[in-house]
Amino acid sequence: GTKKKAACPGLGLFYTVLSAFLFSVASLFLKKIEDVHSVEVSAFRCVFQMAFVLPGLIYYKTGFLGPKGKRIFLFFRGFLGSSAMILLYYAFQVMPLADATVITFSSPVFTSLLAWIFLKEKYSVWDLLFTLFAVTGVVLIARPPFLFGSNVKGIEGSYTDHLKGTIAAITSTVSAASTFVILRKVGKSVHYFLSIWYYAVIGLIGCVIALFVMNEWRLPYCGKDRVLLILIGLLGLGGQIFLTKALQIEKAGPVAIMKTMDVVFAFILQILFLNHLPTWWTVGGALCVVASSSGTAIRKWRQSLKKAKQNEI
Repeated sequence: GTKKKAACPGLGLFYTVLSAFLFSVASLFLKKIEDVHSVEVSAFRCVFQMAFVLPGLIYYKTGFLGPKGKRIFLFFRGFLGSSAMILLYYAFQVMPLADATVITFSSPVFTSLLAWIFLKEKYSVWDLLFTLFAVTGVVLIARPPFLFGSNVKGIEGSYTDHLKGTIAAITSTVSAASTFVILRKVGKSVHYFLSIWYYAVIGLIGCVIALFVMNEWRLPYCGKDRVLLILIGLLGLGGQIFLTKALQIEKAGPVAIMKTMDVVFAFILQILFLNHLPTWWTVGGALCVVASSSGTAIRKWRQSLKKAKQNEI
């Protein structure tokens, strides 16, 4: 048969950059919201996800529960994925935008570690080196007092909030890495829309319960916050769509490397709109984490290319 001609060279990478930009702007708007708790923002995001996914579930006739043997995996994918989102939104609200974004970029390193533990995937000396780089980057951003002294500069608000945000961002990163491992375990036996459906439904239920327990459920007082909530939902949804499209037409390695633009956009937006200059510690931590995640992505990409060549032979 005739080969299909590529629609546009580099289109997948352009989609990745666009996705990174949309996610970064959504994070900036989250910082701008004044009277809405991060859990409530997460609930609104889940509602948008459900509204988007529901027509897809009906169209593809996947059902709402999924295959019997996969439901437990889908439940934990939804629980861990929504927990990662809530914790990340909290981190964005209490610590510098660039700091929280950089910490989340250690996710590929934790994914490799968890895949080694639970899926028995190979974990080499290079993986260990990348893990140490990522941990070093996180330490430079967190700047614990026992290493850096009690007078820590370049943070937003109190150091207690900064530390809480760091712990939330790290926990979010590990939760996100766990969802990737679960998705690898499930493979292609479950439709992508069904995976997002569990993520949105379980996340919404969890958010509503948490908001009632904390007595934080309330509509934003100001019209500006309501507009920002809608924009966060739309931008988050747009970012996810473009990232999915990028992975459909481009190899995962280049997409993972190009996704480091998230960090670049976070630094730029933080400086331009939040008037917060990052410290050299943050820049150093960012370089460590980006080098670590890029190294992991390049290594996995080369391994997949090598495996593909061997299969051809």
